[in-house]
Amino acid sequence: MTEPVLHLYDLGPGVTAFSSTRHGGVGKGNYASFNINYYCGDQWENIEANRASLCQMLGIDEWHLVYPHQTHGDVVKTIDNQWMEALSPAEKRYSLDGVDAVMTNLSGVCIGVSTADCIPILLYDGTHHACCAVHAGWRGTVKRIVQKAVEAMASTYGTSPQQFKAVIGPGISLKSFEVGDEVYEQFAQAGFDMARIACKYEKWHIDLWECNKRQLMEVGVPETDIHVAGICTYIHHDDFFSARRLGINSGRIFSGIMLR
Repeated sequence: MTEPVLHLYDLGPGVTAFSSTRHGGVGKGNYASFNINYYCGDQWENIEANRASLCQMLGIDEWHLVYPHQTHGDVVKTIDNQWMEALSPAEKRYSLDGVDAVMTNLSGVCIGVSTADCIPILLYDGTHHACCAVHAGWRGTVKRIVQKAVEAMASTYGTSPQQFKAVIGPGISLKSFEVGDEVYEQFAQAGFDMARIACKYEKWHIDLWECNKRQLMEVGVPETDIHVAGICTYIHHDDFFSARRLGINSGRIFSGIMLR
């Protein structure tokens, strides 16, 4: 079985955090080679094979690999014992539809999100041993989904912002993220400091990395505890999936986090 090639993050001894690359799977063409997203047109058998190899690498079974069907919203879902043990597979799938962030305090459960230019954010609270994976595309960023995830972890686990370590994973960079005036206006109307997150070349460009970093800092996460991977998926599309480069019928990066 082919082993996925992962880009690892160091958030401490009690947690495994990573983003998948395009290497180490069985996919072909624009899905080459590691994709586990069911909603982007890939062949089912390749997805299943890649899921199995990731689970084997993490030392878990397939039921302990949890990720949602994202819709660019701001819904945060808790994965707890009741969810793991009481729901049927069909109920689990239904409960994850329309979810863009998942959080848990269960050890041995890998939660994650799928991206291909959007921004994956991984949050870890070592004090309360809890974590969260967030999908922040431009729409989710405008809706401040990462701040809502921080609030959800505070209310559910008692996490304070000063206890977070955060990773902003591979996604499209300011240089590559050209947007229309209507997208710029949505950020401006949402109250963001446009002088700090946008600049104009021929058209407007927006810095989703910086925007999400600033959202974390606004709610009290220390800047020194926010790691920005700095990997532009559009530029590095040979190593990380980019929908703008490859089209929507292509694979997705999986950014996962698992408590040990």
